[in-house]
Amino acid sequence: MAKIKTQYVCQNCGYTAPQHFGRCPNCGAWNQMVEEKVAPVSTQATPSRRASSNGDSRSKPQLLGEVSLAQTPRVTTEMPELNRVLGGGIVPGSLILIGGDPGIGKSTLLLQVCGQLQETGEKVLYVSGEESVAQIKLRASRLGVKGAKLYLYPETNMTQIRATIAELDPKYVVIDSVQTMNEPELNSVVGSVSQIREVTAELMQIAKNEQRTVFVVGHVTKDGAIAGPKILEHMVDTVLYFEGDTHHAFRILRSVKNRFGSTNELGIFEMHEDGLQEVANPSQLFLEERLAGATGSAVVVAMEGTRPILVEIQALITPTMFGNAKRTAAGLDHNRVALLMAVLEKRANLMLQNQDAYLKATGGVKLDEPAIDLAMALAIASSYRNQEIAPDDCFVGEIGLTGEIRRVNRIEERLKEAAKLGFKRAFVPKNNLGGLKIPKEITAVGVSTIKQAIYLAFQDQPRGDQTD
Repeated sequence: MAKIKTQYVCQNCGYTAPQHFGRCPNCGAWNQMVEEKVAPVSTQATPSRRASSNGDSRSKPQLLGEVSLAQTPRVTTEMPELNRVLGGGIVPGSLILIGGDPGIGKSTLLLQVCGQLQETGEKVLYVSGEESVAQIKLRASRLGVKGAKLYLYPETNMTQIRATIAELDPKYVVIDSVQTMNEPELNSVVGSVSQIREVTAELMQIAKNEQRTVFVVGHVTKDGAIAGPKILEHMVDTVLYFEGDTHHAFRILRSVKNRFGSTNELGIFEMHEDGLQEVANPSQLFLEERLAGATGSAVVVAMEGTRPILVEIQALITPTMFGNAKRTAAGLDHNRVALLMAVLEKRANLMLQNQDAYLKATGGVKLDEPAIDLAMALAIASSYRNQEIAPDDCFVGEIGLTGEIRRVNRIEERLKEAAKLGFKRAFVPKNNLGGLKIPKEITAVGVSTIKQAIYLAFQDQPRGDQTD
């Protein structure tokens, strides 16, 4: 009998070592090295690996010209927001990973999707490693999900799950969650790096070789990343993050990887007693509580994937009480805030070195594209000068270190969205105006420097009371 060896595996990055380390030499994480027993490969091969080695796989080489896309049409659900995030619908045979904080609504979303998919006449198998069928039935009753073709299966053993899939032959499979699934022929504990890697490989074989769409729920760490090895995100076709605050009703579904569509797509949902409902106009959601006459507020037309959304950026500039000024940002990049404040001080003559700055993107959305620079700069200038910006003005533009306003992409789509929501004037890079089709409801003001933008934005606006 072959000797079983012992190794130590980092649960954060998957690094293996023959001895224990308090700190992982690869990723630097502390107390993440876990002992695992490694048996010879011949006795530890998983069913998917044995099938591949025996030639049981259904995949065969095909000429590029013989591949027909008509055989894999996208399947659209009754949730346009989800269809948009997936790039137009569900691609048959794809492996989709959905991650999010506990209690955010991942299982609720997938149960609603299962209820819609089974109405097409296809079988759907919901595999749960965390809940019993009675618990899932209670949630389904609350959501109004009726399952004529929806099968519930509380199981964590991958051997039993694969046998059930082969027997039932479902078109869609949901695994909730991948961290609870167990490959019995591996000696490592459930949720370890090797277990997650083998379970994901097994699910990928099921999805690709048998043309079944597999949804996988993934837990996240305290840092917000998918728990387990990074290879988990590399193996799947699509990675979706379900974000939001459990104390508020709104949820954001964000695509960070998609082999069949654009990344950074955004879908907005609202949690109700009977489940998740879509928010048809997210721009209105982000602007509906905007305070009239407030200083330090500017609206940006940002692009999230292929969708333009209008978001209010708020800034609060106050004199610092300590030696070093403080820079705080929520939903915005902290380094970008510091960079823009340096540009404003050097190129726009705003004395900000002794001012604390607090910036926020409202609605819980995270903005990271360069086109938000101009709105951030105007919000900072508005708060510093205690002078409001016209409520029907919006801003789009990237700011360089010399104070120039650089061109951005998809400017026509941004202007159409702003005009639809009633904005009358949009400050855009001057170089974007050439050949631009501007909606008649809005005026595009071309600016070339940050100093010019500040002058034009505030020239007709009265200053507020400095003593307030």
